[in-house]
Amino acid sequence: MIDWRAIDTVLLDMDGTLLDLHFDSHFWLEHLPRRYVELHRLDQATQEALRARIIREQGTLNWYSLAYWSRELGVDVVALKREVQHLIGLRSDALDFLRWLKAAHPRVVLATNADRASLELKLPLTGLEAYLDAIVSSADFGVPKEEQAFWFALQEVEPFDPQRTLFIDDNASVLESAREFGIRHLLGIKQPDSRRPEKELEEFIALDRFASILPDNLPSAAGEARAAGEEKEKGAHG
Repeated sequence: MIDWRAIDTVLLDMDGTLLDLHFDSHFWLEHLPRRYVELHRLDQATQEALRARIIREQGTLNWYSLAYWSRELGVDVVALKREVQHLIGLRSDALDFLRWLKAAHPRVVLATNADRASLELKLPLTGLEAYLDAIVSSADFGVPKEEQAFWFALQEVEPFDPQRTLFIDDNASVLESAREFGIRHLLGIKQPDSRRPEKELEEFIALDRFASILPDNLPSAAGEARAAGEEKEKGAHG
């Protein structure tokens, strides 16, 4: 499915791709509306209205901003997230995939719509950072991945060849945006949320497990170049 010799850069989404989306689904659609009503002593109808309001922001930078929701709702969203942080976890074979990437040596970049507050919560709990060469949040650019401006901004801070880049994301709108930018290798995720049914992406191949795209001990092009450089350096000092 993927010719790893043709891949120099791997761009990875976080929530729903590396991490189980169950935490976010539960928090935004269940825990936050319930706690908002409890804290402000409001009725059940308000809880339903808030859930609808959250969904209306989908695809915008506000949708992903903890600061925005804290300000709008008058609650500490980060503190409320910590109440259910035990639900934060990696998807089934994400760690094995990350370990393989680290050994194969393409450049691995986390490209996420999660803001820095979300990253500060999730990274220490999941250990993702140890496997990443760079972490980029759309909040840093002021535009979500759904917009072309994100990809131009990303390439400014993290140069990559779109033709030699693999991008994996569970969001079809984001994948469409990446395709428009010219990223050649695009994959979706079949079951971002382990507690919800699988979904099909009409225009993209959706992965069930990362193992399905891993070859048997085949190094990437970037890995071969790096390994050759290391051997050359050893020879120079031998």
